Amino acid sequence: MELSNLLVVKSWKENGLGRICIANGIISKESDDNIIVDCKDLVAYPSLINIHDHLVGNWVPKGAPNRPYENTSVWVQDMKTSKPVLERSKFWKSGLGDLIQNNGISMAMLGVYKNIFSGVTIVQDHIPNQKEDYYKAFPIKVISEYRQGHSITLKNWWGGKDLQEEMEETYGKIPFTIHIAEGTDNTAKSEFSTLEKMGLLKSNSILVHCTALTKSELRKVSDTGASIVWCPNSNIFLLGTTLDIETVFDLDINFCIGTDSTLSGSINILKELLYTKEKFKQIPDPLLLKMVTENPAKALMLHTYNGKIEINKDANILITKAIKEDPYNNLININTTDIELLLYLGKPIFGKVDFLKYFSWNPKDFYLFEFNSQKMFVIGHPENILMKVEKKLGYRKHFDYLPF
Repeated sequence: MELSNLLVVKSWKENGLGRICIANGIISKESDDNIIVDCKDLVAYPSLINIHDHLVGNWVPKGAPNRPYENTSVWVQDMKTSKPVLERSKFWKSGLGDLIQNNGISMAMLGVYKNIFSGVTIVQDHIPNQKEDYYKAFPIKVISEYRQGHSITLKNWWGGKDLQEEMEETYGKIPFTIHIAEGTDNTAKSEFSTLEKMGLLKSNSILVHCTALTKSELRKVSDTGASIVWCPNSNIFLLGTTLDIETVFDLDINFCIGTDSTLSGSINILKELLYTKEKFKQIPDPLLLKMVTENPAKALMLHTYNGKIEINKDANILITKAIKEDPYNNLININTTDIELLLYLGKPIFGKVDFLKYFSWNPKDFYLFEFNSQKMFVIGHPENILMKVEKKLGYRKHFDYLPF
């Protein structure tokens, strides 16, 4: 297949008019067939990576009845009795030990659709490691090779092994993700030194939030080569503040943007980008693209996709309308309705129905719907999940990230 006549944003540094050829799910020099798709006036990006989400946490609305919090360990307890979580418990209320049970997959699938409808094909689901069948259940890549900790203060209250044992089992070859210093009080400020003492600050560490980190602590992160994940909407909503981003940029730390779940964060990654740009106008648009593509690909230690449109890499491609002249500014301003086509490994995941004629597809594998007078498709059947939710709740539930 050849996607022709479009503006190709290869990376945060390179873009221009051109074409993209796909063969066997890989971006190639030439097409392996005679299919040519005219994409005039459209823009192609590397598909996005959401490096921090909790898939089963994507219920709405947000749940933080007593914000702002000095430390999110307090919010974790508060959240459990918030109205949205109590409502969610009517549909899914099991623990995080085995999400294959008791509507866990359906709940997580809602989170997957949140990401699909915002151009994401790779998600880091920050929860205790699940059985292999959990990760195989999804139509996009939910990272399965990782180890984790919830936080220094709450340890692994939600499941998983001792924090140090979790890190040891990475052997430095897969990422270790942990919430760190998510707050403004002394508890949050004390977490980084404990992280160091426990041997959890390494080059494969993914440190989420980091709101209480000092300049000297951020320098240690930089020296180690660890990555930081920023969820500005979630931070400001829960805590009323966020981390020292100027120092993070000055130290050239591998800096990524994630959404967190909708219980505290943005409705999807596109809204997170827009929120970030509105609150932090000094960040260049190309850098925001890098923070949801190349940087998370590096942090997650991905081998076949580097967050770029590049020969011999996975054909994970997001094609959108050009609503702004500058392609980087365009990404910051698009909505779900502006997505024309989303490909994962060269296969259609979401987009305008007209594109399906270029693929071999089985109607039973897709849900067709109309959104803003446009005929759309998405892989799988989210409408069936909504029916299950309605049956459990006894009324219809609307999720803001679903375009129907």
